[in-house]
Amino acid sequence: MSNELTEKIVNLIKINGPITVDRYFLLCLSDHEFGYYNTCNPFGSSGDFITAPEISQIFGEMLAIFLISSWEKHGSPNSVRLIEMGPGRGTMMLDIIRVIRKLKPYFFSALSIHFVENSKRLRFIQKQKLSSFIDKISWHFDLNDVPNGFTFIIANEFFDSLPIKQFIIRKDGIRERAIDIDSNQCLVFSEIDLEIEDNFISFCDYDYGSIFEVSPFRDDAMRSVSNRLVLEGGTALIIDYGHLQSGIGDTMQAIKDHKYDHPLMNPGMADLSSHVDFQRLSSVAKLHKLYINGCTTQRKFLEGLGIWQRMLSFMSNSAQSTDVLDSVLRLMGKNHDRKSMGELFKVLAISHEKIDLIPFIFD
Repeated sequence: MSNELTEKIVNLIKINGPITVDRYFLLCLSDHEFGYYNTCNPFGSSGDFITAPEISQIFGEMLAIFLISSWEKHGSPNSVRLIEMGPGRGTMMLDIIRVIRKLKPYFFSALSIHFVENSKRLRFIQKQKLSSFIDKISWHFDLNDVPNGFTFIIANEFFDSLPIKQFIIRKDGIRERAIDIDSNQCLVFSEIDLEIEDNFISFCDYDYGSIFEVSPFRDDAMRSVSNRLVLEGGTALIIDYGHLQSGIGDTMQAIKDHKYDHPLMNPGMADLSSHVDFQRLSSVAKLHKLYINGCTTQRKFLEGLGIWQRMLSFMSNSAQSTDVLDSVLRLMGKNHDRKSMGELFKVLAISHEKIDLIPFIFD
């Protein structure tokens, strides 16, 4: 399939010239014939990468605790749209539902669950995984298709897969990074002219050759989330790998068989992603007059929800205590390792009203 998508991209470039990085992202991940999410199994040990919910059920349990606490802080509404954007295999939602049903039956009865998912292949997997709760779940191609009502939104490793644009600062101005073909018909990075005002560089205090990234797709998605909260009320929780403050650098990466791959080597056969700019997401939310409950690392977020206490309780009733410990340490990292999931992944919570939510009130 990689050869077929490569051939398709090469032919597009021959006809129309170099394609931008965001166009390349869309082709690799979402092409109807050969796109990654339509042809491959991304998740789990048999896929290309493992997400936090696949590492340990405790991750989903902690999110359930967050939702229960948030529901109570919002006044325990009797009808709630629980929306997950990019739900993967449905593993996290299954863990969340299981805990909510056990601890807060009234909250469970108030829930209708909505998956925003475009991949027919992943929809099929999700329906199998959540077959016991199929009557409570609806699938949508767009967030705007979800019925009106008080809303909780979860987006775990959703924003990182949205396409980005990359720009390079040169002495003569800013150029956009693109993908072209060389004499051997192989995909290579190139640059194309960009019509942009010269004074744009004046507030980009970067060295020549620096790459910076923007994502109109992420901005649009965040605007949709924000508009939903403004109109319907509720809270959104965004978890992804990225940085708390805007910066520079090439963060585009490909993952294949749990290893890093060159982004241009296997289009359609490797997962493409990039670091999420949480400062940018927060700025979009603030423009909609939303309240930023908190923005922190995954480690601090899970600690505040009591993950260590839950781990000890789990281990005391499990014959696989070593596996439980290893999985939680993988989520959290050891000794605040900056390269661990606990530090690389960030968490942003936003609400339609000023409200103190656990665990951010502890910061």
